[in-house]
Amino acid sequence: MTQTEADLRQRTFSWSDPMLNAAEVGRRSGLELLQAMSRGELPAPPIMHLLGTGGLEAEEGRVVVTLEPREYHYNPLGTVHGGVLATLLDTATGCAVHSTLPAGVGYTTLDLTTKFLRPASLASGMLTCEGTIISKGRRTALAQARITDARGNLVAHATSTCMLFTA
Repeated sequence: MTQTEADLRQRTFSWSDPMLNAAEVGRRSGLELLQAMSRGELPAPPIMHLLGTGGLEAEEGRVVVTLEPREYHYNPLGTVHGGVLATLLDTATGCAVHSTLPAGVGYTTLDLTTKFLRPASLASGMLTCEGTIISKGRRTALAQARITDARGNLVAHATSTCMLFTA
């Protein structure tokens, strides 16, 4: 079966140069950088435009990112693709770690252990992903994140280890 032009859906998006934010890593703490993005003083990173995420809230050791499920997030089964949920979890865990870092220190994800508890779809309503730091050492940090749907049901959970480095 082929789709007609009327059946096809389209999505267009744009983003700012990601190096604008990268240049700020040496000038601002992680928390200052995240809060500047949440206030619109700095552009959101391209991945947030690609996913179509909503708001970003940041305080030291805690980050909240939202995502309203859309059809373009779907897998062939008609639910939000696990990779989209994993990316949301990775964003929240990484940003929770970033919110604790001083200027000039960066991070990268070493691992992400994810558990999916229930499917998400348009009917789930707004997904809220909260990431919190569990532990931070000199070279690594451990964080966790939880995605809940609009009714407060747990959709997915993850833990992540991040490597810290001088940027």
